Amino acid sequence: MTTAARTATDAAAMRRAFELAARGPARGVNPRVGCVILSPGGETLAEGWHRGAGTAHAEVDALSKLAPGAAQGATAIVTLEPCNHTGRTGPCAVALIDAGVARVVYSVADPDPHAAGGAATLRDAGVDVEGGLLAAEGESFLDDWLFAARHRRPRITVKWASSLDGRAAAADGTSRWITGPDARADVHARRAASDAIAVGTGTVLADDPALTARAPGGGLFDAQPVPVVFGRRRVPADAALTRHPHAPILLQGTDLATDLAALRELGIRSLFVEGGPTLASAFVAAGLADELLVYLAPSLIGGPRLALGDLGVATIADAHRYEFADIRRLGDDLLVVAHPAPNAHARPNEGS
Repeated sequence: MTTAARTATDAAAMRRAFELAARGPARGVNPRVGCVILSPGGETLAEGWHRGAGTAHAEVDALSKLAPGAAQGATAIVTLEPCNHTGRTGPCAVALIDAGVARVVYSVADPDPHAAGGAATLRDAGVDVEGGLLAAEGESFLDDWLFAARHRRPRITVKWASSLDGRAAAADGTSRWITGPDARADVHARRAASDAIAVGTGTVLADDPALTARAPGGGLFDAQPVPVVFGRRRVPADAALTRHPHAPILLQGTDLATDLAALRELGIRSLFVEGGPTLASAFVAAGLADELLVYLAPSLIGGPRLALGDLGVATIADAHRYEFADIRRLGDDLLVVAHPAPNAHARPNEGS
């Protein structure tokens, strides 16, 4: 096989591996991984994918479909660098070596220090290893999982709705509804796309939110974010969120870095922070807002009920800098999406 032909065959097999990986669970601690095993001539011998925690990894799943010795001299095309650790299952790098695989091609290197190193183990055993095939596609496919693995915390979206003058509620505390139905529908769709949704105990006590993701017709989306409550005040036993499809996770909120690391260990890769000025301000002040969603209503309220509280900014040079990523109309309202500016200075509690 010529070099050009082999490259084309590898790329086609990697795209197939992504299709296989997509069959695995999109949420949880483990990444979605797919594997295609090719003969020395480029024919597909076996396929596999990871079905979730405690099940065979993609490489082992594919190898299990072959007779002993059938993988000798074969090429394994894998979406993620083969793991190098023993957990509920053994290291995939060793399984490939034992099967006699001669060549391994992967898309994205594993950033998890507990699992990384598979490529080096394979090379030490004489296996030809190539990384970075369709890397951009691999990074996009594994986006949330890679972020959580690299930063040791979930990706965090902070959302609020306000009037044009930045008020989240009227002086008497009423806030339903600042924005219209199109904006609210957008929020619920984004909730459904998140692993978890967070509020503070103040919001629970004041508004008794259900924290579910609802379709425009009022029914629940199939995918529901796990409710997370930050704060030391007790959540009432009859609170609406106690009837959520998922059991709520209760966190003290006194050490966000520790709390977020705990959420990551529970398989939470993306967190939708929605609950009140106090919680939103805490995340922004700590440099932990990876995305801002600001829903602006064409109204003026005035008064003390600001969407954000104190951020510890004493002078304009200390302002938290963001870049506009998107601005769109949603009915009568406006959605502004912003991400941290690349040159924004790091905050003390920011993940790294």
